[in-house]
Amino acid sequence: MDEIFIKKGEEKYKAEEPGKLFRLLIKSRRMEAVIAEMGIGVESKMYKHEGEEMHLLLKGKIEYRVGEKTYTLEEGDILWHRSNIPHGAKNIGDEKAVYLTVGSPPTFM
Repeated sequence: MDEIFIKKGEEKYKAEEPGKLFRLLIKSRRMEAVIAEMGIGVESKMYKHEGEEMHLLLKGKIEYRVGEKTYTLEEGDILWHRSNIPHGAKNIGDEKAVYLTVGSPPTFM
């Protein structure tokens, strides 16, 4: 496969949990892109796996923990980290938070 094109509103897979929605948009052999939505005050569990990730906050305000460090992301902020360090997000804003995660290699499902 040489290219993947996804129209707005399309997704390959969707996973919902209370206060959280994860939509897998693109998945190739080497990377994936996921849109995550988190309700106010909602926190993800900590994850650890091979690879690396980049997060772009599209809406809201989140705290993103990577190991012992905590970063506050606001709209437009980007965070990159190695995925073998425990990591997770918490919505600390007063509205739904939405962020794009691009990871390599793909590990979402």
